Amino acid sequence: MKGIQNVLIVSLGLMLVSCSPNTPLETSLTAMTFNIRLNLPSDGDNAWPNRKEMAASMIRYNAPDIFGVQEAFLGQVNDLAQRLPGYNWIGVGRDDGKQAGEYMAIFYLKGRLELLREDTFWLNEHPESPGLGWDAAYNRVVTWGQFKDLKTGESFYHFNTHFDNRGEVARQESARLLLSKIQTIAGAVPFILTGDFNTHPDSEPYRILTASDLLIDTKTISQTPHHGPSRTMNNFDLESLKTTEPPIDYIFVSNQFGILKHATLSDTFDGFFPSDHMPVISLLKY
Repeated sequence: MKGIQNVLIVSLGLMLVSCSPNTPLETSLTAMTFNIRLNLPSDGDNAWPNRKEMAASMIRYNAPDIFGVQEAFLGQVNDLAQRLPGYNWIGVGRDDGKQAGEYMAIFYLKGRLELLREDTFWLNEHPESPGLGWDAAYNRVVTWGQFKDLKTGESFYHFNTHFDNRGEVARQESARLLLSKIQTIAGAVPFILTGDFNTHPDSEPYRILTASDLLIDTKTISQTPHHGPSRTMNNFDLESLKTTEPPIDYIFVSNQFGILKHATLSDTFDGFFPSDHMPVISLLKY
């Protein structure tokens, strides 16, 4: 009996040591990418005024700590900010570096994360200035921020972008430029990269990104199998969910992160999608 008591005492001591406040605990962080579709009156029933509550609800319910949006005009960014008061955001308009054109805004939970610094660069031959790059049809940018995690005191970077939908050369060169910029800006600090890359996993731009060993597609290393459809675009068509298509929206991370879960969220509201893209979400650990 005395031997059993001694074993119990030792076991209890080990439990107390393992729960010591000084023992490092695994920290999780939820990241999301969401192309919210620009505000086009010609979208009719699917125009932004009819979708903004749905888009905000998707974000509010899934509660990412940090998320990047694409195709967001300033009015749309403000609409989300008004409906998501727990978040701050960063970003500029891609056409002039101020307010003109679409934003690749990054929203972050202000009770969890502190912004340390921010900037935007363009995906072109002169990345510090607005302008088309290579064979791109539109100006393309990367917005980034460095954030301090108030839970751990550690910092990480978040980069958010939208590759061109027409220029294949632009997508490949954007991938190369993006990798170079991430290395210069983030160095050895952990980072997250979100965006609509307009490219499939079997494409050259995707190969350039993932062959670098600098970043990893979170879907490919998730400890829990991917949840949701394989495709990330729905074109506002419910029938699209019955077909299989590769994704074009991704969350990449540096190798300091592990991935607990990964999902594409195909929620609809009375038969309507919040956007023609579906948000992608990952639960990260570091």
